[in-house]
Amino acid sequence: MHSLPVFLRLAGRPVILTGDGEAAEAKQRLLERAGARIVDENDQGARIAIVSDGDEATAERLRARGVLVNATDNPDLCDFTLPAIVDRDPVLIAIGTGGASAGLAKALRQRLEALLPARIGALAQALFDARPAIRARWPDAGERRRAIDAGLSPGGAIDPLSERAAAGLAGWLCGPDVAQTSRLEVVHLSSNDPEDLTLRAARLLGEADRIYHHADVPDAILHRARADAVHILVTRPPEELEPGLSLLLVLGN
Repeated sequence: MHSLPVFLRLAGRPVILTGDGEAAEAKQRLLERAGARIVDENDQGARIAIVSDGDEATAERLRARGVLVNATDNPDLCDFTLPAIVDRDPVLIAIGTGGASAGLAKALRQRLEALLPARIGALAQALFDARPAIRARWPDAGERRRAIDAGLSPGGAIDPLSERAAAGLAGWLCGPDVAQTSRLEVVHLSSNDPEDLTLRAARLLGEADRIYHHADVPDAILHRARADAVHILVTRPPEELEPGLSLLLVLGN
């Protein structure tokens, strides 16, 4: 990855904003929505700055002080970039292109805006409020994650693309347990390019608990798996399986 995506809590914190005009006004509105305290370049306590006119001298001066800078339309001077945002409070989806194309990020944001129900934020809040009950129902972390995955899956009781997902949370908590099965799926990769992954392979990588793989499977493929999946280097299929979904990745046939 060219950048590490992070979400910064700026409420009450000083953020430098320089420049004038429409770009500065847009950045001011964004910072105000995040609760930041907007200050000028002379503030010595600020550690983040947005140079809305992309002025090189200003950006370099601030960076010399150890301030992290975003310089509009000047990606070479940016320590961070500002993504396009889909806001379903408390759900936030950030879309970045590393400064390559703000227009592309905007187009993707518009597609996601149309896709995601307005009440997906209500589902997130309901899941947060229900955390004690969820932990009590499924004390084991692995079992709890699989239960949540099943509930949030397409057509599940709390499918996030359903407008009634939040209302279905109570029923999901009281419903029957998902059977804890052990399952192995073998995925034959046609190439070492992640862009050649089939939809099925991409979906399985996003769901699997464990990724068994041969040594020639590249990191670019493995990075498409869920972040908390266990990666296991093997030369043959596993003889015993733990509960949940396991994948065996094989390059070629």
